[in-house]
Amino acid sequence: MFVEPGEVVYEGMIVGENSRSDDLDVNAVKEKHLTNIRSSTSDVLVRLVPHRQLSLDQALEFLREDECVEVTPGAVRLRKVELEKTARVKLARRSRAETAPVG
Repeated sequence: MFVEPGEVVYEGMIVGENSRSDDLDVNAVKEKHLTNIRSSTSDVLVRLVPHRQLSLDQALEFLREDECVEVTPGAVRLRKVELEKTARVKLARRSRAETAPVG
């Protein structure tokens, strides 16, 4: 995770690292629904890894081609170039169509 609990996030902001190569769109502010059914693993403690505070150099090394670094006086954040999810999907389709071989 790149953000700490309670930090303000927005659409298109990169909040963490995925173990797979593709992007995973998540709603970081959505609360988990609690149920009255207990899980068999509810007694297992989950250790949370503290968030990583990236320096400017680390953020630049982490970037992919559709991402950028947002630098403010208080923070260094990673975000997508196109913030809206639907616009990112359209842009990805358009770039795949342009690079597809004709034949």
